[in-house]
Amino acid sequence: MVIETEEESGSPNLMKLLDMAKDVIKTPDILICMDSGCLDYDQLWLTSSLRGLCMADVKVEFWQIGYHSGESGGIIPETFRIMRTLMDRLDNSETGEVCKELQVRVPDFK
Repeated sequence: MVIETEEESGSPNLMKLLDMAKDVIKTPDILICMDSGCLDYDQLWLTSSLRGLCMADVKVEFWQIGYHSGESGGIIPETFRIMRTLMDRLDNSETGEVCKELQVRVPDFK
């Protein structure tokens, strides 16, 4: 039995451990992941990756009143684009790169 206890997906030490122990444990017959969620208990759920969760309630406002597009033209920014710009500071939507402040540093056990 191998019990992997690193948090979430991408555990850098699990593959090293399995490689070190391959002569002893051989090829497993079954793999069970117990650190996962499910939406109901009527079916089997498969989780291929757990990446954590970040939740925030954000309200983006620009104008306090409504304006017709003919009155304000293109000078009023769209709130969606404001939010996307803020989100891109945390997580780049094109590359998937996360800002350095949110990156998790996992020690490399040797």
